[in-house]
Amino acid sequence: MAAEVSSLRTLAGRVKTVYDNLPLPPAVVVAMAVDFLLARLRPLPLPGPRSAHRLAGAGVVAAGVGLNAWALAERRRRSSGPFELERPDELVVTGPYSITRHPMYLGWWLIQLGAGTMAGSAWALVLLPPELLVEHRFVLEEEATLAELFPQSYPAYAEKVPRFLRLLRP
Repeated sequence: MAAEVSSLRTLAGRVKTVYDNLPLPPAVVVAMAVDFLLARLRPLPLPGPRSAHRLAGAGVVAAGVGLNAWALAERRRRSSGPFELERPDELVVTGPYSITRHPMYLGWWLIQLGAGTMAGSAWALVLLPPELLVEHRFVLEEEATLAELFPQSYPAYAEKVPRFLRLLRP
């Protein structure tokens, strides 16, 4: 019995460590929960066949998962000590960070959008813009922290790499 309790504590510690390094923005969780509830209470179906929703949504979810995995792998690869997502020891400017300064936010938004699409719910489309506005505050706070941590390199990086995506080239 004592070994089982010890094993559970070890497992709980591992799960907590993974969760602490999992960049799941709270606004994404709230928006997905609200989407789920609204889809049940007041359905707002997407037009078109359900099979198309599932296929398109799965592709968008896969893109989001892939982007998050790539970003985490790049961050881990660039960490010299224990990996702590919220306390970077180096400014990562390679991999997905050379395309967007916030690949993990972008990845979660794709996952959220894809999950809503797979479910055939237009609520995901309705909820995403207000969620982006809420999360923008956190993005700006993260950027201010990075500018403090890396005063020599961050301004040039921010000038070169778009916050999210560069849709139009100057």
